[in-house]
Amino acid sequence: MPASQSRARARDRSNVLNRAEFLSLNQPPKGAPEPRSSGRKASGPSTQPPAPGDGARERRQSQQLPEEDCMQLNPSFKGIAFNSLLAIDICMSKRLGVCAGRAASWASARSMVKLIGITGHGIPWIGGTILCLVKSSTLAGQEVLMNLLLALLLDIMTVAGVQKLIKRRGPFESSPSLLDYLTMDVYAFPAGHASRAAMVSKFFLSHLVLAVPLRVLLVLWALCVGLSRVMIGRHHITDVLSGAIGYFQFRLVELVWMSSNTCQMLISAW
Repeated sequence: MPASQSRARARDRSNVLNRAEFLSLNQPPKGAPEPRSSGRKASGPSTQPPAPGDGARERRQSQQLPEEDCMQLNPSFKGIAFNSLLAIDICMSKRLGVCAGRAASWASARSMVKLIGITGHGIPWIGGTILCLVKSSTLAGQEVLMNLLLALLLDIMTVAGVQKLIKRRGPFESSPSLLDYLTMDVYAFPAGHASRAAMVSKFFLSHLVLAVPLRVLLVLWALCVGLSRVMIGRHHITDVLSGAIGYFQFRLVELVWMSSNTCQMLISAW
């Protein structure tokens, strides 16, 4: 018996973990909770058995989680391409927004750029068309002006409906102006000024006899209107490119073109 005790003391002395500098490794941390004894578990109240539906719910979750993880870790090629193009669009739009604020690099030209954008606004075009319609005395002129007014109203309703459906914000935090609220042009996609400029320029090129320099200036004006909306930070590049819907609006007005008799009946009804 004494021999066995002496051998146990020798093993304790030879154990490295029993040294003073390693005693902390054998002790539990101060904040760790004390383990519950098996007797306390046995003496405590018995836990309620799980509900019958819990097991099926856990099995469904275990079957769904791997699929969701795979969808997040392995997105589709279309999703990657769309997100990449969207990121490029946002980055390029922010770079071109040189007149977006007072601290921008071209802040001094902001007023001029905004003035170019106003030339494509719906309110001046509708007001000018109605004024010319009142002053016009020829049947051909009234016919063209009435159909132009129809095209402008169609453009405003189409842009407002699509913007309300998509609700895309611009690249910068810029609040719409009073004129934008009047035409319900409060969101970014599609750009109402760009679609209106495309529609009006195509309308004039088709129904007015213009010299070649005027035709070139008309196309340049439409491009400048779209570019101005990006420069002031109101729209993305893709918002302005979507202004091509103005061409389809023009084609729709061509299909439902009102004759001279119809225009005279509408004018007399006023």
